[in-house]
Amino acid sequence: MQLHKVGIREFRERLASFLESSGPVAITRHGETVGFYLPARPSRKTADLSALRAAARQLDALMAAGGVTENELLIEFKETRRSRKAQP
Repeated sequence: MQLHKVGIREFRERLASFLESSGPVAITRHGETVGFYLPARPSRKTADLSALRAAARQLDALMAAGGVTENELLIEFKETRRSRKAQP
């Protein structure tokens, strides 16, 4: 993970984007490091990806328990979608 360096003014102006980031930031004043910002939680992107992977594992387990293949699920999904579009 690379340390991102920004001036204190830029850090204040872009604070919201740094709060969403997952990497540390060195804050400088006149070229000298005066502090660091270290995120206390994983980025939203990382959390979303973890949640998506967990949902995929759960779906795989449910499909295996029900004896349903991906192809059967896809066909049923397309049929349901088509029937909903046909309704006024």
